[in-house]
Amino acid sequence: MADPHPTERTRTNTGPGRLLIAVYLLFAVAATSRAGLQIATRFDAAPTAYLLSAFAAAVYIVAAVGLGRAGRTGRQVALACCTVELAGVLGVGVFSLARPALFPDETVWSGFGSGYGYVPLVLPVLGLFWLWRTRRDSDLAPARPAEVVPDQSFGPPAT
Repeated sequence: MADPHPTERTRTNTGPGRLLIAVYLLFAVAATSRAGLQIATRFDAAPTAYLLSAFAAAVYIVAAVGLGRAGRTGRQVALACCTVELAGVLGVGVFSLARPALFPDETVWSGFGSGYGYVPLVLPVLGLFWLWRTRRDSDLAPARPAEVVPDQSFGPPAT
């Protein structure tokens, strides 16, 4: 059964995890501001790029929330976000360099995040490492079915 109160070792929101959450929140604000301004003022110039920046912002927000929660659901959300983020920054990075005509304007993930000092490339790797580092031993074991306890509410009392 899942531990409702994770130990300090398994909490993603303690120690270096707090710094990781802060960086995710900083990138959430930066990407949201950038995408919001671009979409509001010049959406017709590069809709795909601006929508990708908005998507990146949403991923950063949800990843920060997932890392901020200490439970199993938060870990799963953070794992999904970091995986999507890494795939996104690698995919958009490759396409933005190989086919620059597809991206008339930069996204947060263009050039593997070069416009942001390559932090968008490093951030999901750090997030995945932190999730791996703070995993519980029970996360590694296969799920076992719950033990069935016979119902003793009817019949003679148990002795």
